[in-house]
Amino acid sequence: GEFMLHYQPRVHARTGAVRSAEALLRWTHPERGLLMPGAFIDLLEESGLIDEVGQWAIDEACRQLSQWQRDRVPLRGVAVNVSTRQLHLPDFAERVLAALAAHGLSPTALEVEITESIFVGDTTIPIATLNRLRDAGVRIALDDFGTGYSSLSYLHKLPIGILKVDRSFVADLGQRDSALALTRSIVALARALRLQVVAEGVESRQQAELLEELGCDELQGYLFERPLPATGLADFAVRRAEAPEAVTR
Repeated sequence: GEFMLHYQPRVHARTGAVRSAEALLRWTHPERGLLMPGAFIDLLEESGLIDEVGQWAIDEACRQLSQWQRDRVPLRGVAVNVSTRQLHLPDFAERVLAALAAHGLSPTALEVEITESIFVGDTTIPIATLNRLRDAGVRIALDDFGTGYSSLSYLHKLPIGILKVDRSFVADLGQRDSALALTRSIVALARALRLQVVAEGVESRQQAELLEELGCDELQGYLFERPLPATGLADFAVRRAEAPEAVTR
């Protein structure tokens, strides 16, 4: 009962309207206070507890999105990070679809975020799991693109619909020509593969304007808002729907 989810909004690059939110795991430790994932994710992975906690996160995100929809909060969907270990579970896809059904959600309301660690080892079961989810309507996003084990020979095998530009590229936009060239190439690659593009780690107006010019669909970062508890995210989404530019930090 000590885990909770915070949600960081993703906004339309041109209009500034909130499109969706990424669910981020937090641990309210009884002695150490609120802990970020870096303090405990490795332990969850090593102990195998990531299976149970990860499933809880999916169910909780679905429950919260269902509540937001009943409250008419203007959100299209929610994204949840999934570990490669979870994708190896034989019934993972069925668990995800069961959570969606239990909360009365369409599969298209959920986005599963994976990282390039999926390319390490045998990819047969994870790719089959992702195909099952994609075929059911769940959206698949490749997070932190360009920072790990990515290979173009693997990329076309994944049933992804969304490519997320890593914050390390975004941070250097406007400062290093190489960052702009690499980001432009990533966006061009995504467009060629007919993928949606999301840039994360946006912290300045200059970065946001460059990313919009390059053709990114959605932006995410502290320029707009930090991760918030569910009530705070709902308030932010409503305010931004009424005045998109007024609440830009």
